[in-house]
This record gives sequence, C-alpha cells and structure tokens, in this order.
Amino acid sequence: MAFVTVTINGYAHTVGCEDGQEAHLMAMAKAVDDRVQSIKALGGQSGEARLLALAALMLADELHDMQRDLYTARSAASRAARAAEPRPDPKINRKLDKLANRAEEIALNLEHPSS
Repeated sequence: MAFVTVTINGYAHTVGCEDGQEAHLMAMAKAVDDRVQSIKALGGQSGEARLLALAALMLADELHDMQRDLYTARSAASRAARAAEPRPDPKINRKLDKLANRAEEIALNLEHPSS
C-alpha cells in the first residue's frame, strides 16, 4: 500500500491507496480542492466541513449528470443498433419459399423417379 499526502483547502492529508494509484489519488484530491476553491471564490467564509460537503455535492451532481448522459447515449446507441438491423424482405422470403419447394420436388423426383 502506498501513502500520498494531498492538500485540500490548504490542509495536508496523508491517504493510503493501492500501489500505482498515487497519481490518480492526487488528481482526485485536486478535483476536490478545485471545487472547494470555486466555492470560496463565490464569497462568504464557510467552515471546513461545510466547504467539503458543498464540494462533495458538486462532485455528486457532476457524476449524476455524467451517468444520465451515459444512459442517454447508451439508449440512443441501442435504438440505432436496432434500427440498423436488417429487416426481412417479404419478396426474398417468397423467393426462398419457392426455391425450397422446388428443391423438395427435385429431391422427391430423385428418390422416386417416374420412369
């Protein structure tokens, strides 16, 4: 297990993560800190807990929007795939039926020649 020290709202936090995930953890911490800084830039001083709660809500809202967009995109892709599926052509089906009937006639003639 690796340990990384991240800074959020000016406070250092040492956090454990899987080996190799250090850069990812630092990027996530930066995303949280960016939200905290944007909340602070809007004005009014808030307590640490409130800033972190608002940052978490902002991230949850972004995640919700992305999940909704992903669901919409997957639904559209699924509809497009169904629309692109070939539809049976009645003319081709009739021709295939005629060919199948003719093949059966030929097979019967081979089994039971009339001469």
